Amino acid sequence: MPGISQRAAETPASPIRKLIPYADAAAAQGVKIYYLNIGQPDLPPPAEFWNAIKGTTSPMVEYSNSAGNASLRKKVRESYARRGISLKENELIITTAGSEALIFSMLTALNPGDEVIIPEPLYANYNGFAAISGVNVVPITCKIEEDFRLPSLADFEARITPRTRAILICNPNNPTGTVYDRAQLEGIAEICRRHNLYFISDEVYRNFNYTDDAVPSVLELAGMEQHAICVDSVSKQFSLCGARVGFLISRNAEFMAGATRMAQARLSPPAVEQIGVEACMDAGPEYFEGVRTEYIARRDTLLRLLSEIPGVRVPKVDGAFYAMVELPIEDCDHYCQWMLEEFRHDGQTVMMAPGTGFYATPGSGRNQVRIAYVLKQADLERAIACIAASLAVYPGRVAQPTIMK
Repeated sequence: MPGISQRAAETPASPIRKLIPYADAAAAQGVKIYYLNIGQPDLPPPAEFWNAIKGTTSPMVEYSNSAGNASLRKKVRESYARRGISLKENELIITTAGSEALIFSMLTALNPGDEVIIPEPLYANYNGFAAISGVNVVPITCKIEEDFRLPSLADFEARITPRTRAILICNPNNPTGTVYDRAQLEGIAEICRRHNLYFISDEVYRNFNYTDDAVPSVLELAGMEQHAICVDSVSKQFSLCGARVGFLISRNAEFMAGATRMAQARLSPPAVEQIGVEACMDAGPEYFEGVRTEYIARRDTLLRLLSEIPGVRVPKVDGAFYAMVELPIEDCDHYCQWMLEEFRHDGQTVMMAPGTGFYATPGSGRNQVRIAYVLKQADLERAIACIAASLAVYPGRVAQPTIMK
C-alpha cells in the first residue's frame, strides 16, 4: 500500500475538532452538550449581510478576481482608512478566511525548513499550517502564573537562528485572551527590523478588546513597511465563520506579488459571500459596541464561576472570547474525552478543547483546557456547573495545587 507524505503524517489533529465523534455519539444518546470547544459566535451577523445575499440577481455563481472583488477590496481599504491606516490597491487581497491568509503568509515568506517564532499557548492551527508549509515552529512559552504575558524581548532574541524568518503573534490572543500593548509590539518590531524578519500579526480578534487602550495594528508601526504582514477576517468580527472571507495585507510589494500568484493558483475566494461581506463593511459602531458589551458580560460570568471551583486556576482575560484554564487533572485529552463518553450531569455535559493542542512544546498544557465563552450567559452557567460537578468525581483528578489569584 502506498504511504502518505511526511507533511500529512506530521500535520496534527485539531484539538478543537478531534473529539467531535465522541460529541456526536453523546448527542445521539440524547445528551445535551454545551460546546465550549470552538470559537463559533452565537450572535447574529449584521442584517446587511443577508439583505445583500438575498438581493443578488445574477443567475450565475462566477469566479471572482483571484485577489477578491474590487468593490470589496475598496470597502476594506476604506474601513482601514477610518482607523488611520492607508492602503494601496495592491497591498490587500481577499482570502478564503484568515486560515488561507496565514497559509499564504508562511508559504510566501518562508522556505521549507525555515523557522517562525510563536508565543505559546498558540492558535492550534498554526501548528497545522506550519506542517503543511514545511515550516518549523519555534515556541516561546508564556505562563499562566503570569497571565500569559509575553516573555522578555531577550527571550525572543535568544531563539533567533540563521533559519529564523518570522515572528508570529495573535493579538488579542487566541487561545489566552491576552492583549499586547503598543510597547510590546514596538519591541518585537525592533527585533524584526534588526534581524530582517517578517512580523506576521494575526488580528482577527481586534474588535474583541476589553481594555481601555486600542489594540495597535502591525501596519501602524513605524519602519515596518517591508516587514509587516497583517491577517484579518470577518469570521469573528461579524459572526461569519462559515462565510470564509479574510484579508491578507502587507506593504511589501514582493511579498504581495508572491501571495497573489498563490491566490491565482487556487482561482478565487468565495464568490457569493463576498457580496454579503461587502455590505457588512458599512455596519455602524453600534453593532460592535453591542457585541463587545455582551462578551464582556460573558467573560465576567465565566471567570467568576470558574474561580469558585476548587483547584482551578483562572488567568486574566482582556480580549478575544477564550480562556486557557488550568484544572486539577493529569491529562486534559483524557478528561475532555471522558466528559463526552462517560460524564453526565442532569443529562448534560461539556465539550472543551484539550490544552495540549495549543502548544508546540511536547508535553505542555496537559492540565489545561481552552474554553470559548460563545454561549449565552444562562448556558455558560449550566456548562460551568457541569465542569464543577465533573471535577468532583473525575478519576484522574490530582491534589489541589496552590492557587495564585
